[in-house]
Amino acid sequence: MPVSVLPARPASLRLLLLGGLLLLAAPAAAQTGGTLPLVSVGDRWPQTQETYVIRVSAQDAGKPLGLEVFSPTFNLADYVDGRRADGYFGDELYAKNEPFETTFTLTGPGGPVAERRYGLNREHTWEGLFSGGLAAGTYTLKVTSKGNGKNAFALRVAPPFSLETSDFSVNARASDEGPLLAARVTVPADWTGKTLGLLNYDVDGPQEAELWAVLPGGQRVNLTPSDNGKTAADTFRITPEMVGEWQLFIRVLGTTRQYSNAIRFSFRVNDQPVTGRVGGFAPPEGAKLANQLLVDVVDPQGRPVPGASYALVGDSVVRPQLPAGYVPVSSALIQGTGNVVSATEVRYQPGFTKVRFVARPPEGQLLVDAVAVYGGQRIPLTGVPFQVAGRSLNTPATVPLTPGEYPVTPSAVPGSTVAAPLPGRVPDGGSGRVTIEYRVQSEVSLLTAPDVLNMCDVTLLTAQAKTDFPYRLPGRLSLNLPSGWTTDYPLELPGEFGQGQVLRLKVPVRVCRTDTAEAVLDPTGLRTTGQARVRNPGGANVTRTVQGGARASLNKTVDAGVQGFVVTLVLTVDSTLENVRLTDPLPAGSTRGPLQVQGPSLANVTPRVEGDSIVLSRVIPGTYTLTYTLQTDQPADRVVTAPDLGW
Repeated sequence: MPVSVLPARPASLRLLLLGGLLLLAAPAAAQTGGTLPLVSVGDRWPQTQETYVIRVSAQDAGKPLGLEVFSPTFNLADYVDGRRADGYFGDELYAKNEPFETTFTLTGPGGPVAERRYGLNREHTWEGLFSGGLAAGTYTLKVTSKGNGKNAFALRVAPPFSLETSDFSVNARASDEGPLLAARVTVPADWTGKTLGLLNYDVDGPQEAELWAVLPGGQRVNLTPSDNGKTAADTFRITPEMVGEWQLFIRVLGTTRQYSNAIRFSFRVNDQPVTGRVGGFAPPEGAKLANQLLVDVVDPQGRPVPGASYALVGDSVVRPQLPAGYVPVSSALIQGTGNVVSATEVRYQPGFTKVRFVARPPEGQLLVDAVAVYGGQRIPLTGVPFQVAGRSLNTPATVPLTPGEYPVTPSAVPGSTVAAPLPGRVPDGGSGRVTIEYRVQSEVSLLTAPDVLNMCDVTLLTAQAKTDFPYRLPGRLSLNLPSGWTTDYPLELPGEFGQGQVLRLKVPVRVCRTDTAEAVLDPTGLRTTGQARVRNPGGANVTRTVQGGARASLNKTVDAGVQGFVVTLVLTVDSTLENVRLTDPLPAGSTRGPLQVQGPSLANVTPRVEGDSIVLSRVIPGTYTLTYTLQTDQPADRVVTAPDLGW
């Protein structure tokens, strides 16, 4: 949970934020207005670095962070030869003539944002670490010192931002005589029943300082000062009366034996760290930033680029951090000393510096069109609705978009099927393309009317192509006729068809045999069939019985064939007969084709044609089948003649 922060008060004990602690002002002679410094200890400290967290919400993204530090360097004049100098802030070097440096590093979700390294000098300066805006996310400021000593400093950020930490170090100085408000912690209701722990480390005993907490309602509770190199913990089981704001105070006693004392504080709930809100100080009266870097990231029209920021590399290099897709255009050193390396890098010398980076927004476009996939053809379609990037448009369309991938949602078109195409990829400075493919559904039919007719009568074949697709489609209807079907009319028809418009081919056809015609739609290759059946001419039969008991019968049938008619004579006998004569008159103007005979296997029947008669020299009991093709111009109702039988 964050530690709450008190605003500064215009009283003699001014309340100021620092390092997660809300502190009372020290005497006016202190250079920072009396704030209790944070401190970074180089060696022999339980934590190698001080860590502070900055949370940037989505609504605060891009607002100036204003991260500033007072006295980031180690001041050799602060504590000299065991005595305190004027304006003492708390820097101490325990080993003479040894190097000491402190590094401030700000990192975020995208990696390093700013890093500054400070060494030794003989003054306290107020400097800007990072003034630009940040994208939404969690950022970490780490302060690390190397060397045998400690470096006192103060931090602040601009509202609405804050620095948070659960473990931090401060420098309590003997020059601060009054009680200092060290921290303000807000205890929420959901901590009820949990244990709050307030820990302090290395106070060096009760003769150095006293610590206490003021609970909601004003009750004072003394805290245990830790011994040298040890930790003291005071725990509280939270009750409903304890919910609210807690204040933590510290006062350096007159019995202290040291000018300054590094003390570490920690906050725990059920032994788990909870963060406190940190940062804030009043700059010395009349002081100006010794080093400040102001960076603008704008578009070619001079407007700030939303979400843009910058990163520092060491003490002399600044680079822009651009939102995804933005393209750097140029950079310029508006104020200060340095040089422009490229559109994405400027080198500068510490001081008051202003840099401007120019970047253009990503630019691209997506071309969306539609085609009808129809029989291997791809027919362009206009006016087909679709959606992309939250917009509703009609094909074909050119949509300006920032680079990236964009799904295209097609609309349904009657008489077709469509699948969502792959997302369109828009490159910077270029065009992507998406083609929506509609696969047309069409049908072809063939009607034969009438479908039952006499031999070589005329029927009407009607082939038809249609679709519910609302766009006109080219097509070609054709008919394939079997043998025995003839016509003098064209057997194909080109044209267009679509929703409400059919393509129709009508052809009268003379049908002389039962068979099937075929209709074909090009270019789809769709096929269908239609049948017509020819009525058979009929038949006749005769039976003879003679004295002595011999009996024979003859049945005659006539069927329509591929060419002409097929005549079938079936002779059945129950006795051996000699010279059996089958009388089969031909219709006028007709001819008889070759005669085929089938009969009992022992019979040796060789027919002999004599005019209208067919003579069988000898038959044995059984069935004999004789067939031949009749060629005639007579209509079907005159084809069948009456047969006769004798012997």
